[in-house]
Amino acid sequence: MKPIIVFDIDGVIRDVSGSYRRALADTVEKFTQGNYRPAMEDIDTLKSEGIWNNDWEASWELCLRYWQSQGITPNLDYNELVAFFQSRYRGTNPVDWDGYITTEPLLATKAYFEELTNQEILWGFFSGATRGSAEYVLHQRLGLNNPVLVAMEDAPGKPDPTGLLRVVAELATELTPVIYVGDTVADMYTVTAAKKQENERQWIGVGIIPPHLHSHPEQHQVQLQGAGGTIVLDSVEKLTIEVIKDLLQ
Repeated sequence: MKPIIVFDIDGVIRDVSGSYRRALADTVEKFTQGNYRPAMEDIDTLKSEGIWNNDWEASWELCLRYWQSQGITPNLDYNELVAFFQSRYRGTNPVDWDGYITTEPLLATKAYFEELTNQEILWGFFSGATRGSAEYVLHQRLGLNNPVLVAMEDAPGKPDPTGLLRVVAELATELTPVIYVGDTVADMYTVTAAKKQENERQWIGVGIIPPHLHSHPEQHQVQLQGAGGTIVLDSVEKLTIEVIKDLLQ
């Protein structure tokens, strides 16, 4: 039986180390009054907890942790924080975006998804990114034609599996095997949670090492496998037809 493949977007389809993560660091620096700018390692450590998939919430949490470490109860406004984050990520022009999002390197090609379709493999996306951000990369950058997508506004955040289950339900009604491809511990936890809700279906978690960890992938590989990943690859396009067949055996 052909599987369904559901993809995360950030760190899998596009490199967000210079966009989302840069906006996150800018935001924390801004709302700690310039006293703390998280390094990439600080963000990775937070993400490894498995519950900070939303970068707005991750920014908020790092701000709170900083101020608590100083013995101070901060007077922070979440909506103001989100607005600042978006001004960095999307930019200041609400129509023609001019922020960090415009320079994100792509990690997959349109041809990759066309090959999946040629092999009669159904595919879609479940992402914690906003719908606008997700559609920007899928439609404008990759040129995909309205793929099935569940984004931030459509379902609870990971590791809640509701969004993943919704994508699967839109793609097929049979008990088709599902492969979910993600780069974070929360992504792998999401697969585990989906298994508990639909245990009659085969669920497979495929971890991806994001580009900023390619020089030292070992720890992240262990974390992804420990969180439920069946295999870990350093690029989504290494999930080839042959690898997919092996996973289903």
